[in-house]
Amino acid sequence: MKLSNLVRNLSLMAFGALMSAGLYHALEAASAGSGNIKVYKQLDLFGDVFDRVRSDYVEKPDEEKLIEAAINGMLQSLDPHSSYLNPKNFRNMQVQTRGEFGGLGIEVTMENGVVKVVSPIDDTPAAKAGVQAGDLIVKIDGERVRGLTLNQAVEKMRGKVGTPITITVLRKGVKEPFDIRIVRDIIRIRSVKHSIEGGDIGYIRITSFNEQTQPGLEKAIKDIRKKLGDKVKGYIIDLRNNPGGLLDQAISVSDTFLEHGEVVSTRGRNASESQRFNAQPGDLTGGKPVVVLINGGSASASEIVAGALQDHKRATLIGTRSFGKGSVQTIIPLGPRGGAIRLTTARYYTPSGRSIQAKGIVPDYIVEEELPEELKKKADQLKTRGEAALRGHLKNDKTDGKEESGSSAYVPKDKAKDTQL
Repeated sequence: MKLSNLVRNLSLMAFGALMSAGLYHALEAASAGSGNIKVYKQLDLFGDVFDRVRSDYVEKPDEEKLIEAAINGMLQSLDPHSSYLNPKNFRNMQVQTRGEFGGLGIEVTMENGVVKVVSPIDDTPAAKAGVQAGDLIVKIDGERVRGLTLNQAVEKMRGKVGTPITITVLRKGVKEPFDIRIVRDIIRIRSVKHSIEGGDIGYIRITSFNEQTQPGLEKAIKDIRKKLGDKVKGYIIDLRNNPGGLLDQAISVSDTFLEHGEVVSTRGRNASESQRFNAQPGDLTGGKPVVVLINGGSASASEIVAGALQDHKRATLIGTRSFGKGSVQTIIPLGPRGGAIRLTTARYYTPSGRSIQAKGIVPDYIVEEELPEELKKKADQLKTRGEAALRGHLKNDKTDGKEESGSSAYVPKDKAKDTQL
């Protein structure tokens, strides 16, 4: 049967089963309305186009990819952050948000067609097995790495906890490649790193917001206080080029520095969907001064933290205007077939009621990084486009101020040359 005919003959119940129970009930309630008839006409049109492509395209198309592209197109027509996640991408996203996976514990890059170890992570299987920074991985379980992409190589090294893997390594100073056998274990993605600056300042870098972020922040503060004791004068929280992540982690990180008050509120399509999140008593830094660094690469969850601490005058913000992503996405799994949709379901607002959507957060002190001579000609390329420049972005529902975007995201690798720091 042609898909177009199938669509025409679908009962409301069958259609509901295909599109989810929630949509089924919504359509059932409106079955007598003209809107429902219009929906069926559009589905009929989709069926006709799909049949024509399947039968007449110059080459036999992949039907699964056609459907996936249609779903993705529907979601991307809403805003830049709504999208379809196929099963593989959904699994990868879950790994990133959990902040842990079964693997070896190495930070890697690709160099001359092979995988280069940037550094083994402390206390992981790779470190315990003797993997060293600078090692070149040329084979994974006997399969040559050359010809694989970095993502493909990483996928092969990840796997079920407790399973063995053998990597073949080239090491500087060693004539022949040699094998290292490693048993995979749980690897936690480090989203928080810390150090001591100037002898009495705790520097904490947060690279993303996953399930390990708040525990990592608490550990960082504890370690800094243990090293410095009463000498701690304050903290620098570096959120530059942090693209965001989990809302609950942004709330927890903000709460770490607050004793009370609102952290953030979210508002969906209906007033009943509004939520307000408040801080709980207990500032883990004991009220010490806090500076937050932001730039054009600071987005979403980063902006929630920066906005909350700025509104409560708990921190001084330094850097350049943030990205301006003031929307909340909900991940909705699509059942036994796997995959999910990432759907924008709400806007968020800082404690003072500001919407930073397509506007960003302006720091208390705007400080531009000094570009090296070789990069000055590329200054415009080092600016992020910002939310306001994204096609189809949600409009800011507040009338105060125009939309803004385009702030520098350059951060020098050498801390001595870091003007903002």
